[in-house]
Amino acid sequence: MKLTQSEFERLAMEQLDMLYRVARRLTRDDATAEDLVQETFLRALRSSASFDLKEFGIRPWLLRILRNLHNTHYKQNKHEPVADGQLLASVEAPEPLPVAGPSDGNIWENVDQQLMHAVESLPTEYQEVLMLWAIDELSYQEIADALDVPIGTVMSRLFRARQKLSEQLKDYAAKHGLLRQVAT
Repeated sequence: MKLTQSEFERLAMEQLDMLYRVARRLTRDDATAEDLVQETFLRALRSSASFDLKEFGIRPWLLRILRNLHNTHYKQNKHEPVADGQLLASVEAPEPLPVAGPSDGNIWENVDQQLMHAVESLPTEYQEVLMLWAIDELSYQEIADALDVPIGTVMSRLFRARQKLSEQLKDYAAKHGLLRQVAT
């Protein structure tokens, strides 16, 4: 179904917040994320005449543009020379997350940090699928379209991501006495 320019712009603008969230996760920088979203909209507007509204709407199409732009930009910048300070900043290990123990009062305080740390430790392809599904509430088919992979791959990656998170968080819970002992 072909759209008028104003219909296309309205549908695209409805996705602005979601695109920014995804761009922010990919780039981990506000300004870079804003630039990525802006470039995504420019590319989408240039291609709006050829856009055909499909069953799942404009969201997967915009996500694919955003992801392709990010991947292209990352590959280009990967080979550029980097100043010493920038190189050092990009290689420094992250600060270890504080871990609450049973004696620390509220043992649930750091669960969000632990979940975030667990998600960030997943391979990128698992993170992408998990976040598009859990945060952006895309269907399996929308994720498949956005990432340009078969729907079975989406399902497999999501299953593995959830499995790995479960293992990591179970270890955290067991380490801090948050699991009840099962009577045998």
